[in-house]
Amino acid sequence: MKNNHKLFKVIFGVLVMPVVCYGQQEAQNYSLFNPVPHSLMREMETDRPDVTESPYTVDAGHFQYETDFVRLVKEKSEEQKTNTLLLNQANIKIGLTKSTAIQIGFQTYGRQKETDIVSGSTETTHGFGDVTLRIKQNLIGNDQGNFALALLPYIKLPTSTYDVTSRLEGGLIVPMLYKLPGEWNLGFQVEVDRLKDKDQQSMHTEFLQTLALSHQLIKNIDGIVETYYTYDLKAHELSNYLNAAIQIEVAKDFKLDAGVNYGIQHHAEKNYFVGASYRH
Repeated sequence: MKNNHKLFKVIFGVLVMPVVCYGQQEAQNYSLFNPVPHSLMREMETDRPDVTESPYTVDAGHFQYETDFVRLVKEKSEEQKTNTLLLNQANIKIGLTKSTAIQIGFQTYGRQKETDIVSGSTETTHGFGDVTLRIKQNLIGNDQGNFALALLPYIKLPTSTYDVTSRLEGGLIVPMLYKLPGEWNLGFQVEVDRLKDKDQQSMHTEFLQTLALSHQLIKNIDGIVETYYTYDLKAHELSNYLNAAIQIEVAKDFKLDAGVNYGIQHHAEKNYFVGASYRH
């Protein structure tokens, strides 16, 4: 329990610090109340559809809305099978300064069906999901260069009405991106999380690392392939994933996407989704 409190104090401090710094920005800098002109905005970058987050922030004074229209999550442990349907799992991103953005994530509707493997009994719940607060602080390469890096701490609040076992969780994400020759992009991410155990209310620490490669397939359509793994330090359990997605630029500030995150081990999640991103 003491370790949990220490972790969340660190996460909270990193969440709050950029907001404090924001108030100290020089007047001539673009900010939430002095938006970047549309003619000077960076190319639209999204944190979806792959697991690897983008190290780039939303331009100051602008917002971006990213969502799963529909996401199906399948899980299986030694004791139960769980199927979860999520509708409008969204993330609102607001640019505070040149290199800082706040994010508010929420699950509009979730329907979860749990099946006990031994008895065969089932339980179905539905309702509003969890709320997640995140701050993205770009450290390198937000405006220029072939390498970018950011810090992305988060806290997930247990507001879910469909998952009554939900608990306060949090972590720190470090996304990176290399721009390679030929308009190829190579993304990396390392992440440390404090999460609830699958079948009980106790907590564990989990490490995640990703590798993603993206490239334009044809005009306005990008293809993304990705692999990542998670390691549960408590259960000493490794989960490997192979992911694939496409992202279609419908308009300058509007993109559609679809993809799959496929866990290789029997206990690893399988995710199937269709979503979109919009910037204003």
